[in-house]
Order: sequence, then structure tokens, then C-alpha cells
Amino acid sequence: MRWIPLVTLTLVLSIMQTAKSDGPKDSDAIQGTWLASAAELGGKPCAEEVRKSIKLTLEDGKYTVTVGKSPDQGTVKLDPSAKPKAMDITGTEGPNKGKTFLAIYESDGDTLKICYDLSGKGRPTEFKTTEGTQLFLVTYKREKP
Repeated sequence: MRWIPLVTLTLVLSIMQTAKSDGPKDSDAIQGTWLASAAELGGKPCAEEVRKSIKLTLEDGKYTVTVGKSPDQGTVKLDPSAKPKAMDITGTEGPNKGKTFLAIYESDGDTLKICYDLSGKGRPTEFKTTEGTQLFLVTYKREKP
């Protein structure tokens, strides 16, 4: 008789997990090309011309980001179970080759928000930058075909 509550709890948790997995996975939801609609570094807004030059493409666990004319490529590993959701970005080509940056992200339809720690020392805990840090917060809008 002691096992009945345990079985009930297990059944409820498995039903909840199944219900959660009915929506698109984060890895599918963030696929595509994104343009920066807002960007700030270390508590200060990025220059408009820099912000307008940022373009991010996410596809099959890989990224390409272009700022101006400098492309950077690498891999993206998501952890949607983390709070906030976590992202590990590892450069394989370009100026960040061999570097790993920890980030957090949230997506909502055609909006993707990512906060990166460009120092490589840790993962941001909130979608906010402060002066004296290398936290980089970008709000992206999905590029329309």
C-alpha cells in the first residue's frame, strides 16, 4: 500500500512532462535568421550602426553571427530546463574560434532575447547588463522572408 502514492506521483509527473512536450522544442523554435532590434553592452546601448549590422543565424545546433563584415561561426548547445534557460556558444571559425561563451535566452514567437557573458567567466543570471561588466544583451527579431 505504501507504493500507491509513489506510483500516483510518477504517473502525474509523466503526464505533466508529456503535456509540456506537445509544443515546439526550443531548438526548433529558435531556428532561422535574427536581426538585432536592441543591444547593450556593460549597461550602455550599442551604437545604432553597430546594432543594425548584427545578424544571427541559428540552424541545427550551429550559429553564424555577423557584426559589420566580420562573420563568426560555431556551435550552440541549449539547456531549456535551466532557469533561466541556458545556452553555451563555442566558436569554431572567425574571431571567437576556440572560445566558449555562456549565455541565457528566452524566446517568444518572433522575438529572441540572449544575454551573453563575453568575459567567458560565468553565465548571466538575468536579462540585464551593468556598467563595468562584459555582459551583452541583445533582443533579436526574426528576419521576415
